Amino acid sequence: MSIPTATREDQFSFGMWTVNWPAQDQFGTGTRVIMDPVYIVHKLAEIGAWGITFHDDDLVPFGTDEAGRDKIIADFKKALDETGIVCEMVTTNTFSHPVFKDGAFTSNDRQVRRYGLRKVLRNVDLSAYLGASTFVMWGGREGAEYDSSKDYNAALSRYAEGIDTVASYIKSKKYDMRIAIEPKPNEPRGDIMLPTVGHAIAFIDQLENSDIIGLNPEVGHEQMACLNYTYGIAQALWCGKLFHIDLNGQKSIKYDQDLVFGHGDLMSAFGTVDLLENGFPNGGPRYTGPRHFDYKPSRTEDEQGVWDSAKANMTMYLMLRERAKSFRADPEVQELLKTVGVIGLAEPTLAPGETVESFMADRSTYEDVDPDALAERGYGFVRLNQIATEHLLGARS
Repeated sequence: MSIPTATREDQFSFGMWTVNWPAQDQFGTGTRVIMDPVYIVHKLAEIGAWGITFHDDDLVPFGTDEAGRDKIIADFKKALDETGIVCEMVTTNTFSHPVFKDGAFTSNDRQVRRYGLRKVLRNVDLSAYLGASTFVMWGGREGAEYDSSKDYNAALSRYAEGIDTVASYIKSKKYDMRIAIEPKPNEPRGDIMLPTVGHAIAFIDQLENSDIIGLNPEVGHEQMACLNYTYGIAQALWCGKLFHIDLNGQKSIKYDQDLVFGHGDLMSAFGTVDLLENGFPNGGPRYTGPRHFDYKPSRTEDEQGVWDSAKANMTMYLMLRERAKSFRADPEVQELLKTVGVIGLAEPTLAPGETVESFMADRSTYEDVDPDALAERGYGFVRLNQIATEHLLGARS
């Protein structure tokens, strides 16, 4: 199998904070220098990327005066126009500066909450100016280490107030933009509010402007909670709330590793690409947004390693896409999907027009059933998964 090459049509996108991470950590200073945003835009164009995303502070360093801010934005916009790179998503840094050490929207200090909200709304305007269609909100500091430090009822109310205010502002300005909440269970806080896809969906359901508020699930964040990312995005799709995705690699429930996509749980990555590219076996909602990578080049890499790792994300996705297409097209797989019941799962349990009363009166559903005989059925899931693995490893084509 030849190694595929990314093109703009693949809609691969990178966060500026990924390739521009200087590689500092809690135990050591950075190993790389910060690159100019304009340079990054041109390099992404060179390697076949389609889009770029950023936090406000990634583009305009915190504390820059208005004249400096205007020049940086103008230069960045010019680079986008010159290269055709799309600014498809923007987010706000409400976690780095010490002012946000207890959160932004849920801080116990009201003045901090007001400052954080203004910072976010200012960035919404910049997002609209650059044509971003998604505004991601990750509450990295919205949490606690000690249960007694928060009134969680009040904190959830303040969180809802903040996000609803941003959504109302987007609507009042008539911006063509949606909000995507990004869940994470922990790190940097001991526990972060809205830790998983399920928590975030339940939260969104309580909001006044839920029509433009959805999700941006990340591979590593769901796997840090020992959850299945493919199932998470499947439920978000089912709810009509998968607005954006973050792809990377994670090995087990460690710290947030942000490895290259597919360099963690490879089988899970295959399942994710299978769903994104082929959809549900019985049809249903499809994800049509960018394939966005939120990873960090290893601290061991120099600048060449940065761009090699960026290309590795795209190559991994494209190879998995080829394997997933091959898997779904396999005649044996198509037959197995029927015999193991995957296709039959789309049939409603109650027949059209059947009432609960008639169902309860039907002896063939319960009274006349031999559960021991019914339990003798084998489902063949292992065989199906083995064929998936054979396609993944290139043993089948």
